Amino acid sequence: MNIVEVFIVLGTISFAISGALSAMAKKMDVFGVFIIAFVTALGGGTIRDILIGKTPVFWMKDLQYFYLIIIGVFIALLFRSKIGRWRKTLFIFDTIGLGIFTIAGVEIGMIADLNPIVCIILGTITGSFGGVLRDVLSNQTPLIFHKEIYATICVLGGSIYYVLIHFQGDQNTAYVVTSLLVIVSRVLVTKFKWTLPKGY
Repeated sequence: MNIVEVFIVLGTISFAISGALSAMAKKMDVFGVFIIAFVTALGGGTIRDILIGKTPVFWMKDLQYFYLIIIGVFIALLFRSKIGRWRKTLFIFDTIGLGIFTIAGVEIGMIADLNPIVCIILGTITGSFGGVLRDVLSNQTPLIFHKEIYATICVLGGSIYYVLIHFQGDQNTAYVVTSLLVIVSRVLVTKFKWTLPKGY
């Protein structure tokens, strides 16, 4: 297993935990917790694959993703009494998933030989739309439509990844550097309360 595959595993589990925590906060039953975890972890990648005509979508061909989601849900349920009290827990796991999956989406666009702008859009969709589905199903305003800088960070990380691959060439290094860049950027944005101008 190379570094990219390790990051994908971490991203899937992180998003699954994020979704499970959100569902538990809404007092959903175990089935509801699993469904929200599922759409959070796989929703963005599913939309991406449908858009580029890659069917069956990725998780239908690899049951590993189901097992990873089960692990994520199990961790959230097992430690809910501890991590559930930590206000920043959901943010942390969501941020890890965002950073990792954004770059994965850009990479898949590059493999499909798509336009650079399209690759970056696919990265943004992959990283953020699982969270959109999670928030919609949990009856919350999606972060991507809120004042917090969210999708903009995906665009930044995806753009830098594309440039690094073309000029530096080493996928593992570029993947790690840009995933961490997205994660750190979102932490800083939240810490210092940076926002985009409102549309009104």
